[in-house]
Order: sequence, then structure tokens, then C-alpha cells
Amino acid sequence: MEYFDIFVSILGSAIRLSIPLLFTALAGLFSERAGIFDIGLEGKMLVSAFAAACVAYLTANPWLGLLAGIGVSIVFSLVHGFASITNRGNQIVSGVALNFVAAGLTVVLAQAWFGQGGRTPQVPGEGRFAPIILPGADAMRDVPVIGPLYANVISGNNILTYIAFLMVPLSWWVLYRTRFGLRLRAAGENPGAVDTAGISVTWLRYRALIVTGFLAGFAGTYLAIAQSAAFINNMSAGKGYIALAALIFAKWKPVPVMFACLLFGFLDAFANFMQGKSLPWIGEVPVQIFQALPYILTCVLLAGFIGVARPPKAGGVPYTKER
Repeated sequence: MEYFDIFVSILGSAIRLSIPLLFTALAGLFSERAGIFDIGLEGKMLVSAFAAACVAYLTANPWLGLLAGIGVSIVFSLVHGFASITNRGNQIVSGVALNFVAAGLTVVLAQAWFGQGGRTPQVPGEGRFAPIILPGADAMRDVPVIGPLYANVISGNNILTYIAFLMVPLSWWVLYRTRFGLRLRAAGENPGAVDTAGISVTWLRYRALIVTGFLAGFAGTYLAIAQSAAFINNMSAGKGYIALAALIFAKWKPVPVMFACLLFGFLDAFANFMQGKSLPWIGEVPVQIFQALPYILTCVLLAGFIGVARPPKAGGVPYTKER
């Protein structure tokens, strides 16, 4: 059972590491389905993590931290919308600019406010989202196979983890079973037809970006006060870009997005497990090789090994209302 215990440990870690990717990929799903490419997901994660850590530290209330993270992330989304929708600017340039702003602003403010080298103070325990022990977890712990999976993988996660997986079927339902989802997808494929039907493409895309900011706020909050206990300089570490890769890998569909994020999370967890370990006939492998695995997979997938991944036809193209 030793190998099974190792597998359960890695699987539990993989789920926890995949949560910020899942929130962020679902955030990008809504904006890109509406025709707005959002490279600024990385920046939204950073600013929401910083805001959540600051408010949670000052109030010792994780829910207020979550609200702060969501609010700041939505503001960044609206700025992106103002640049790329209202002013019809280049969406890629706008997103990259927001990433630079987020990376610099969070460090400068953290240093100015707390004087700890660009990080926030440690958030107290009551200011973090604590693990939730599900009913019967302790009683089932010794049951073969099912017990360890239930006790160590399904149980023992914080509430944001369960919300993340709940967002997958909810996102599917919104996109494919509601009028808003139908119109949103149409705005990404044929905005002219949406406009002809008397629906504002501009307002529809702004609403998509608000949803994007909302979900990205969850991702940043998770990083700062659920997975960690403080904001650290560049703590997103490229997760926004990996989430974009997962989104492309999943071909802009909610359920495949979840599995793609779990794959990246598993690689990250496996890299952590292999630190200091030796491989047969090879010996100890430098830890940097394992740490690079998620990023190597990102490059491999984006190089064309996922088949044809067609983005929304009107994606990245500013819409000009016909007169």
C-alpha cells in the first residue's frame, strides 16, 4: 500500500495546486467565448491575491478578503474592457500592460504599506480559509482504497476548492443552457448577427469581462489566503499563462478545462514530490527539471500537439457597430 499512499498524497496535492488554474481558466473561458482575449489573467490573479491578503490581514476575515480580491480583479477587467472594447484597442497589448502594472503595483504598495520587501505580513489563522473535514472522513480513513481517497483527497480541502469544482457544471449550464450564454457565444462567433438582433455587443462583452474578473478574483484569493498565508512578490508565477494554455488545450469547453487543469496540477505536485528523490539507474535529478515540467508541457501543447483548436471566430477583433 506504500505506493498507493504516495499516489493519494500526490493526488490530494494535485487538486489543491490545480484550483487557481481552474478558476483562472474558467475566467478566461467567459471572456474568450465573448470574443475578448484576456492575456491579463496573470495580472488579475496578482492584484486579487494582494488585495485579499491585505484585507484578510487587517480584518482577520477571509470573506472580506475574498470580496476585496474579487472587487480589484473586476476593476482590472473593466480597465481591459475600456481599452479593448470601448476604445477598440489591441487586446493583447492591453492584457500584457495590465500584467506589468499588476506586477509592479503590488510590490510597490506592499513595500510602502508594510515595509517587508514587497510582501504582506502573515495572515492570522482566522483570516484564512480553513480545511473542511467532511462527515465520516475519520471513520472511513482505514477503509481500503476508498477510505484514503475520501479522507485525504475529497475531504480536508477549504471551501474555495469545492466552489471551484462547482463552477465547472455551473459554467457549462450558463454557457450552453441560458440565454445569456447563447448570446455570449454568439458575440464571440458573429457579433454582427448579435447586433442585428438588437442586442448590445459592447454590453455583452463587458458582462463577460465582469464574470472573468469575478472568477479571477477567486483564483488570487485562493493563492493568498487559502493555499498560502500572505502575499509574496510574483506569487502567481505564470499560472495565468498556464491557465490560458489549459483553456486552449481544452478547446474552450468547461469540463475539458477542468481535466486540463488537473493535469497541470498533477505535474506540479509530482515535481514537488520528486524534490531530492533519486531515479533508478540515473540517481538524483536536479529539482529544476521537475519544476519545469508544467511549463514544458505548456510549450509542447501550444506547439500543436493537441490537434486543431479553433478559437471563437471574432476573438481578438474589436467590433465596430454597423451603421
